[in-house]
Amino acid sequence: MTKGRTSYTKEFKMAIMSQVESGMPVAQVARENGLHPQLIFRWKKEYLDNPEKAFSGPGHPYKEQARIAEYERTIGRLYSEVEFLKKPWRNTTSAWKRKNRSQNTGEIQKDLG
Repeated sequence: MTKGRTSYTKEFKMAIMSQVESGMPVAQVARENGLHPQLIFRWKKEYLDNPEKAFSGPGHPYKEQARIAEYERTIGRLYSEVEFLKKPWRNTTSAWKRKNRSQNTGEIQKDLG
């Protein structure tokens, strides 16, 4: 049977960070808490990169928010491109309609005259 992935609370992670910041070696903190040292280094990097949003929930939600923001920018860019490409189409269809209208009125005048 395989072990599932363990998730740690923000309070636990902050307690680990306080131990590391107090000067304890990462290897010792890892041994005492049953963690892999690489996990502590990852938490430390996340905490130093963005202390306000570090450990904000399961996974990396701030990275997910950045990904969502990029998708929204892409959608906006694509929307702009579609609208830009519609403009020549609108111009050609309105010109075509004007041309047909003028041809139709000319034919009507010929029939009347």
